[in-house]
Amino acid sequence: MNSKTDNLITVLDAGSSKSCVLVAELLDGVLRYRSHGVEASRGMRRGVISDLGLAAQAIDAAALRAEKGAKAPIENTVVGIGGPHVRGVNSQGGISMGSRMKEISREDVRSAIDRARSIGLAPDREVLHLLPQQFILDDQGGIHDPVGMVGNRLEVCLHLSTCSGSAAQSVVTCANRAKLEVVDTVFEGIAAAEAVLSADERELGVCVADIGSSSTELVVFFEGSVAHTAVLPIGGDHFTNDLAVGLHVGVEEAERLKRLYGNCVVTSVPQLNEVEVGGDLASGGQPARMVRQRFLAEILEPRAREMLTMLRDNLRAGGVLDAMGSGCVFTGGGALLAGMLDHAESLLRVPARIGYPVPLSRMPPELARPEFSAAIGMLLYTHRTQISKDGEERGWVQRVKSIFAGSF
Repeated sequence: MNSKTDNLITVLDAGSSKSCVLVAELLDGVLRYRSHGVEASRGMRRGVISDLGLAAQAIDAAALRAEKGAKAPIENTVVGIGGPHVRGVNSQGGISMGSRMKEISREDVRSAIDRARSIGLAPDREVLHLLPQQFILDDQGGIHDPVGMVGNRLEVCLHLSTCSGSAAQSVVTCANRAKLEVVDTVFEGIAAAEAVLSADERELGVCVADIGSSSTELVVFFEGSVAHTAVLPIGGDHFTNDLAVGLHVGVEEAERLKRLYGNCVVTSVPQLNEVEVGGDLASGGQPARMVRQRFLAEILEPRAREMLTMLRDNLRAGGVLDAMGSGCVFTGGGALLAGMLDHAESLLRVPARIGYPVPLSRMPPELARPEFSAAIGMLLYTHRTQISKDGEERGWVQRVKSIFAGSF
């Protein structure tokens, strides 16, 4: 890379509804917005790539727009990985250092983590992230950095975020076809959390639900560490499709109605309110007609309750339902549906809020929306990674803390 590009960070969020390429620059240690490009996704189905050629075209178009705005060539990118194929699992393992106590070194920490990660994964599964939760030294838990301590046995509790190797490789291949070299991959749920959570929320316990087009990524933090990750197979497109079927309109019209008049709490909509549906005869649509706005809510409410019930059951099965001391944060484009927070607070019995991404310096206002949380979070994640590499002498454990924990 030349001097014009070696301070640039580029990320790619290839979602089901849009492909977003976001570029930032590092100036005196400060991350600043440089440019972005957004293109409607093609060749995607249910969160995974179904047509490499079409998906690559959309990514290439977004990258060209970002490159034009940056006024510099874009060569490398960090890619977000999401979709129902992503799964999380907890593991524990450790090493014994003999009968005599020994000072813990960085090599001992690496060996303990390698032992803990040695679990049976299916041949098609790849590890996206290794996230240490705590170290246990001679039965003393709650240790975040054991280097320099003295003991006989060192154990580590890990959370592993895994994905389908073929699905992840498809995203990488599309980026390569768009002339972008992939230097890292990030689980989009963790990226979104980077952009919307505070250190206090991570410590007290919080669930982040990133509602995308075809799926919802979940990440639960407790005591500063990732305790649970999962993906629900329901996203914003399911709400749109329900409206399209129930109102007998096209998907584009259903999306418009959802954004303008949608509400998933029936009793919040006045009984006499009506909205105009259809009317686009030029494209073969139905003649315009008036429909009760409550009818839209009657279609949307069951889907919202289904998704949030699935979320609650997933957290309960993962043993983290009672770990959300600071509540639940909803982000992603689907989080903006009116009434979603009301159902969440009723079913989960914790406070809920919409998570807006932390704005970057010089970032245009249109990016400060929940649907861009994952992309902005990937920039923050990559920035932290670079800082940790520059300070490698601080030790491996410190690097993991600075990247994933945010606050220990």
